[in-house]
Amino acid sequence: MSGPLPPSELPRMIKARPLPAEPVLIEASPEELSALAARFGLGAVESLTATVALDQRPRAIRATGRLHAKIMQPCAISGEDFPVTIDEPVDLRFVEENQRAPTPDEEIELEADDCDEIGYAGEMFDLGEAIAQTLGLAIDPYAEGPEADTARAAAGIVQEGEQLGPLADLLAGLKKD
Repeated sequence: MSGPLPPSELPRMIKARPLPAEPVLIEASPEELSALAARFGLGAVESLTATVALDQRPRAIRATGRLHAKIMQPCAISGEDFPVTIDEPVDLRFVEENQRAPTPDEEIELEADDCDEIGYAGEMFDLGEAIAQTLGLAIDPYAEGPEADTARAAAGIVQEGEQLGPLADLLAGLKKD
């Protein structure tokens, strides 16, 4: 059993009824940017904005829009921070957790977007935490910075096919074209 979740670094509570008529603009403060950088192991989150339109659906609230962020991400090879720009679509579904659960014999028809639902309880949901999670998913954990090739060369790591020496010659002789 897990304990309560830690507080969100980007809390933006939205009242489920009535939903805001205009798109919601989320802009992270300097403190929130620092907390997000620590959460995701980044050198920095320099900016984060998201514009999200909310639409009431029969069983869910659909949130669509765009996330823009500028981060300093460590290179997967050299470990040095380099700048990355993130521009991601946002397409989320918030579903009330107290809806009737299907019986074991009941057939359920799932649509493609039913798999990424975010449950919420009560009269409000945290759109900011969902945006923070969207940012986390958009970060490429294997991104390579401009110094990756230099770091590989310094460590003696060569690309496939670039090996040198007698064993490399023997291996090349075994390969069929």
